[in-house]
This record gives sequence, C-alpha cells and structure tokens, in this order.
Amino acid sequence: MLGSCHDVTYLRQSSLWKRMHSQQQHLLFDRGQYLLGDSGYTSRERLVATFRNAGGDKDKKDFNMCIAHVRIANEHCIGILKSRWHSLKEVRTQLKNRVENQYLVRWVRYCILLHNFLNWQKDDWTEADGPIELEVESEVQIPAPLTPPLDERAMIARGRRQRLEVQSERLAYMRNVNGTLAFQ
Repeated sequence: MLGSCHDVTYLRQSSLWKRMHSQQQHLLFDRGQYLLGDSGYTSRERLVATFRNAGGDKDKKDFNMCIAHVRIANEHCIGILKSRWHSLKEVRTQLKNRVENQYLVRWVRYCILLHNFLNWQKDDWTEADGPIELEVESEVQIPAPLTPPLDERAMIARGRRQRLEVQSERLAYMRNVNGTLAFQ
C-alpha cells in the first residue's frame, strides 16, 4: 500500500483481515477473543467497535467508556516501548511497499519481545534510563489465507451480535453494586 490511508483501509488490505475472515481465524483467536476498534470500524465477528452515536443510551456510553480505558492503556504501552527502544520513535509514518511494512512489523515485534524478555529477567530499566539502541535483521513469512472471505453482510450481522454480547459482559463485570462503572 502506498502513502497514507485510514486505519480501516489498511486493515481491510492486510493479511490479518483476510485470515480473520477465513477458515484460519481459529489460529488467531480463541473463543471469546476479538479485536477492539473505535467507531471508525464496523463490528465483525472478531472485531468489536465502539458505538458511533451512543445518544442518550447509558449502556452504549458506558461501553464506549470501557473501550476508551483499554485504548488509553494501549497508548501507554506504546509510549513505554518508544521510551525504551529509541528506534521506534524514528519510524517513518508512510510505508512505500509491502516489504517496508513487513520489516516494520518485524521491528516492532522484536522490540516487544525483547521488552517482555527483559521484564521477565527482572531488568531494572525505567523510562528515566532513556532509550536502548537496537538493530535487527530477520525474515518472517506470513502464510496466505486458505479460503476466501465470508459474505460481507453476514459478517457485519455477526459482528453486531458479538458487540452486544461483549458490551453486556463487560458492563456487567465493570459495574459495581451501586450501578456505576468500577473505574469511575
């Protein structure tokens, strides 16, 4: 993919998207697992998006708030990785071809693996210590999907049902005895 594009466009053109909608999705997700997306996405069986217009619906607003808290935690993780691995701060925002994209994905993956390994080894690095320089060269091949994507409307319908199930489960879990969300 050349140049910049919206996240949804990028996801739809990725091998992840193809595998999510093929017979291989069981290799990516266990039962009850899914990706979270903002309101720019359309919910699917394995992609749960926030509600575009929650209006006055308290459950929809609360669900969107739960997802927002997950997204904030994700942004903090990205910040920690960038603090530890200086090379992640210098990544170009435009990828010119598939090879550059695959290289970048491998680079980020290796930074995450090293970060987790060092944490597991009880490394005493903190953000105040500054970045660590890293150079990695490797080749990772992602297999092509075995079967074509399922019918679009059926996927969207299953996605909407999935979002309602996830919303119900998450809100029940997050609400305390007083009927408010636990993180408020």
